[in-house]
Amino acid sequence: MMSGGGYSALDDPKASGSVPAAAGPDPPAIRFTDSNLQTFPPSEARGKISGAYRPPTDADVTFSSKVGGGGGGGGSAGADDAGQSGWFRIFSVAAYKPYFDVDTSDVVERIWESIFPFRGTFTEKTSENPDLYGPFWTCTTLIFVAASIATFVTYLSHKWHKKEWNYDINLVTWSAGLFYGYVTFVPLLLYVILKYFSAPAGLVQLWCLYGYSLFIFIPASLLSIVPIEIFRWVIAGVAGFMSATFVAVNLKAHIVNAGERWFLIVAGIFLLQLGLAVLLKLYFFTITV
Repeated sequence: MMSGGGYSALDDPKASGSVPAAAGPDPPAIRFTDSNLQTFPPSEARGKISGAYRPPTDADVTFSSKVGGGGGGGGSAGADDAGQSGWFRIFSVAAYKPYFDVDTSDVVERIWESIFPFRGTFTEKTSENPDLYGPFWTCTTLIFVAASIATFVTYLSHKWHKKEWNYDINLVTWSAGLFYGYVTFVPLLLYVILKYFSAPAGLVQLWCLYGYSLFIFIPASLLSIVPIEIFRWVIAGVAGFMSATFVAVNLKAHIVNAGERWFLIVAGIFLLQLGLAVLLKLYFFTITV
């Protein structure tokens, strides 16, 4: 043992400090169980945390899949289908989800197609995903725009002639009945006619086509504020022609399969759409003081 400066050191290499080391075999090595805490994300991760996207366990996988289509989803989806088969599906919210599965860019693109009626590519672009979201809001917007503009035009006309003016609530009622009824029952009637002539078309796609065809009447209604009668007739005629052409051109290629009477069907579609424009002008924008 060595000493110096008041400190001492042991010559034994197994000693640590001034306390002798315990003699005996080496203690067993401690092993930690494998854990995935050192790797992130864990291999069992779900959803967008993991490398490959997997929907979370509470995701509704039926939202982006066509109801009543071919391949089924999970076990719960199959149970819902079994419990809501047949006509009972129309009372289920899930039955209508696929027809509202659109975003802003889709709706804007389809509105843009309706403004340029001679392209004739609307039915082709919407064949895989016809929607009811755009038609519903287009029709609803037109109802309130037409009623409010007609009310405003009537008010200005009465004030100009210094006559008493009373608000007519029936404008909203008749506007809702006219446009909702037209966009619902006219495509339904056309669906039955095309099925009779062995040229069936999808009912939802017809509703989609007719709904977007009404968009052109929204700017036409706004332009009808101009207090010039001939100008209002021109606006109504141009809007009716564009809307009728949009519907007829997009259905022509499909209706040709109906045989020799396809021209009568297309002509009827065209004239009916023009009639809607005339009715819009006569009822909403013909001012009498």
